[in-house]
Amino acid sequence: MSVRLKLTLSYAGFVMLAGTLLLAAVGLFLLNYQRLGMETMPVVMSPPGRALIRAFAPAAAAVLLFLLVFGLAGGWVLAGRMLAPLNRIVDATGTAADGSLSHRIRLEGRRDEFRELADAFDTMLERLEAHVAEQRRFAANASHELRTPLAITRTLLEVARADGDRDTGELVDRLSAVNTRAIDLTEALLVLSRANRRSFPEEDVDLSLIAEEATETLLPVAEKHAVTLETTGDPAPAHGSSALLLQMTTNLVHNAIVHNVREQGKVWVTTGGCPEGVVLTVENTGEKLTPELVSTLPEPFQRGTERIRTDHEGVGLGLAIVDSIVQAHDGELTLLPRPGGGLRITVRLPAAG
Repeated sequence: MSVRLKLTLSYAGFVMLAGTLLLAAVGLFLLNYQRLGMETMPVVMSPPGRALIRAFAPAAAAVLLFLLVFGLAGGWVLAGRMLAPLNRIVDATGTAADGSLSHRIRLEGRRDEFRELADAFDTMLERLEAHVAEQRRFAANASHELRTPLAITRTLLEVARADGDRDTGELVDRLSAVNTRAIDLTEALLVLSRANRRSFPEEDVDLSLIAEEATETLLPVAEKHAVTLETTGDPAPAHGSSALLLQMTTNLVHNAIVHNVREQGKVWVTTGGCPEGVVLTVENTGEKLTPELVSTLPEPFQRGTERIRTDHEGVGLGLAIVDSIVQAHDGELTLLPRPGGGLRITVRLPAAG
């Protein structure tokens, strides 16, 4: 049985029940009225109650038959009108299942349960379409980034094969650099995939200790590039993967070092609490950035200003990995350009417990 038929039978059954109760009430009223001798009936009754039932029963049956037909027809029409929005949602679902995510229901009328369901479905389709488009761009960019070192490797090998007298030491060094870049890119893609799947063990961690470990690890890199690191803040207990949170913080600090000014650069790392949980802030000097450029930095393979050295070119996934780790921990990532140049990145995570 379809939902429309069920609703029709329900409406008709309700109408029949209401009509039966009404007729029963009228019949009881007439029987009681005659028994008290308050009205003279137009027919001879012997006994009075049985005669009254014979006179009243055909009319009651006719009324009930009319109510049945009326309830079925009216219920069918009303059920069809009520289920019309649901049919549009079903059609939109079938269109989406066929692969078309650009279709929207855009249900008109007042806000009711069907309107809320249609709006929620439209929102889901919009997010799904954006996610699929993002994944397609990511796959295309990842293929391009992975193809580049492979193409360079093939070219170097072809040149070495054609020139037998070429210095093999230089060839080995260049192949080693290209291979290292390919390995870094592959590992970054694996970390990004792991964060997106949320397949990691969780525990209580302190972001202040994570920040100290990350800055100590990157201190030689900062000294090499003449960048001053300053780490301050209060304990910031969070809950999640210590390995991924360390990867997140390391990426942020490393990004702040390589995206800095050429002389007397500075990086500030602070931790603490906030009304929403705990917060980690990484701020650095650097070139002036526009809000439009800053908003695109968390996208995969997006690179902002030139780095101060070419030996830390990176693979363009640093902030993309940070964004995925933050989302996997139900946090919020905020990027703002500093008025004097550089970037201020804030990570807000739920507090432990």
